[in-house]
Amino acid sequence: MATFPVNRLFADHALLPTGWAQNVAIALDQTGEIVSINADQPIADGDERVAGPLVPAIANLHSHAFQRAMAGLAEVAGSGDDSFWTWREEMYRTVGLVNPDDVEAIAAKLYMEMLKGGFGHVAEFHYLHHTANGTPYSDPAEMSLRILNAAKATGIGLTHLPVFYAHANFGGVAPNAGQRPFLHDPDQFLALLERLAPLCRDNGQTLGYAIHSLRAATPEEMRTILERAPVAGPIHIHVAEQTKEVEDSLAWSGRRPVQWLLDEMPVDERWCLIHATHLTDDERQRLARSGAVAGLCPATEANLGDGIFPAVDYMAEGGRLGIGTDSHVATSVAEELRLLEYGQRLRDRRRNRLAGPGASVGHTIFEAALKGGDQAVGQKTSGISVGARADFVVLDGANPYIAAASGNQILDRWLFALGGETVRDVMVAGQWKIRNGRHDREEDIDRAFARVLMKLK
Repeated sequence: MATFPVNRLFADHALLPTGWAQNVAIALDQTGEIVSINADQPIADGDERVAGPLVPAIANLHSHAFQRAMAGLAEVAGSGDDSFWTWREEMYRTVGLVNPDDVEAIAAKLYMEMLKGGFGHVAEFHYLHHTANGTPYSDPAEMSLRILNAAKATGIGLTHLPVFYAHANFGGVAPNAGQRPFLHDPDQFLALLERLAPLCRDNGQTLGYAIHSLRAATPEEMRTILERAPVAGPIHIHVAEQTKEVEDSLAWSGRRPVQWLLDEMPVDERWCLIHATHLTDDERQRLARSGAVAGLCPATEANLGDGIFPAVDYMAEGGRLGIGTDSHVATSVAEELRLLEYGQRLRDRRRNRLAGPGASVGHTIFEAALKGGDQAVGQKTSGISVGARADFVVLDGANPYIAAASGNQILDRWLFALGGETVRDVMVAGQWKIRNGRHDREEDIDRAFARVLMKLK
């Protein structure tokens, strides 16, 4: 695809780590890294003036790409007791119908949508490894390679997280038929990481790994992988998403899932605990102190009826969090951050829950998700700062709501009044990927995705 290289940008308004600045000149090197930032500057010859306020692109810390194709297909009521566990049956049906070409087409469509929604990077929590009957492909990394291809084709930054999955429930319960495409033993999984390490490195992509959940791996398997994994990237895990998981964990170990994980595993800044919805006060405080990131997916958690994360207290305790789109019933920064705040309001029956007195809610949660997301995907430097990767979003300066706003009003209007359509341009690693709301491979990506949807209906 065309890459539109840029060496110097000029923004009338830009959100820097110190706050909003005016007349900002930003220079990039040929690798797409920011080498200088100067505010209160006149525009110079050769500068490209962006068409609206410039903000950092956020990292999406949790994605199951193939699930975008089933969005909307699990909204038929069952017995009245529908939950994550009934939704999972539709997910298994989708898994049984898709092949590697389909997965690449779905991922490309999703990643294009994420870019349009203001994300510049995605952590792909990838557990769909094999054929529908569990037979590995001739290259056991086939499905992962399709994810790498889709990210490269669309231009989104990628942290690839192959997932270890071996069991159906706590205590090493045998997997069920629907889980056959996901399964590895530790040696097979470690070999997959070895295979992927040079490929991710050559693509400029980050490799970490994930353990699906405490349900899906025994303590011994987890320790083997942690001790022998040949990569130093992020470590992600689903935990405490549903109350049934908490009950099953108590029955198995006498401890709740997050309690067990913090007691038994070396949870630190490399870790991202996805959902962590159901926490005691002690678990919440320990998680905040650990330095790990809580990976919240508000739209999916609402769609599945999971519950509401205790974000007000957690953030007050210094806890780190980021956002992901998980099953992709939503694909934009604005939708996820809005639902994050609105969930707290609905629970507490109060407004403006996640910011202190006099502070902008939009700015507070945007900055928290920016920093937590970058940590969770392995980015060492965050935001529009020297040494960081040039991942930018240009909000539409022609939109009257944005044109009439200043400072943090820009974020508050984007996140709480407008949404994804406000994103005009998106740059990743110094290259424009979305211009005026469009991707340069949009028609091809849409055609391939449409063919998959016809197959799944």
